[in-house]
Amino acid sequence: MTEAQPAPNLPQWMRDHIARYLASGGTDGHMYTITLPNLPPKAIPSLLLTTTGRKSGQKYLFPLFYGQDGDSYFVIASKGGAPEHPGWYRNILANPDVEIQVGTAKMRARARTASGKERTRLWSKAIEFWPPYDEYQLKTGGREIPVVVLDPVGRT
Repeated sequence: MTEAQPAPNLPQWMRDHIARYLASGGTDGHMYTITLPNLPPKAIPSLLLTTTGRKSGQKYLFPLFYGQDGDSYFVIASKGGAPEHPGWYRNILANPDVEIQVGTAKMRARARTASGKERTRLWSKAIEFWPPYDEYQLKTGGREIPVVVLDPVGRT
């Protein structure tokens, strides 16, 4: 990947996840195990998204849970249900050309926001791998959480 660094405001657990992912070349960290209250541990696939900062022009890394739809990947811009979009989503609105690492595979991709029936279908798939997204939507204060499709355009 292009010289990128974790976004400056990421919590430590996300920084640790990125470090483990990168240090292993993607063999460790691709499946992220998390424990939700009153449920057994759950392994969820995660990718690394590299965006270009809309103000700084710097390359920033974000670890995100993802789903796959055909040859494309999709991620959810939830920010845990915050009323505003996450910084990485605002970055892709300014520049949709991104890089992703999915396990050991690194590629360039073009990001786009799903809408209509595609969004509804992908949102349902996202709830399957991370049920709290529905709770996050309730907490947003009316913001529709974007579903972002990452369409690969070439290997890095």
